[in-house]
Amino acid sequence: MEKKEKTFEENLEALEALVKKLESGETPLDHAIEDFNEAMKLAKLCDEKLKKSETMLSKIVKEDGTTENFEIEEEK
Repeated sequence: MEKKEKTFEENLEALEALVKKLESGETPLDHAIEDFNEAMKLAKLCDEKLKKSETMLSKIVKEDGTTENFEIEEEK
């Protein structure tokens, strides 16, 4: 069976749950290390997804179908 990739929101929710569990201080050390490693993997996945989304959102599609970087000029 094909494994479905989790959404950003699902990964973030799982990360938040692990952080709360670790912050409680009630997790045995061996389990805390496993949870920490899983939390780091989830944090990396979320960070990669955010960076990818940021890159996609920083491009604008022109009338001819090509893309170019989208930048907002700040007034001084």
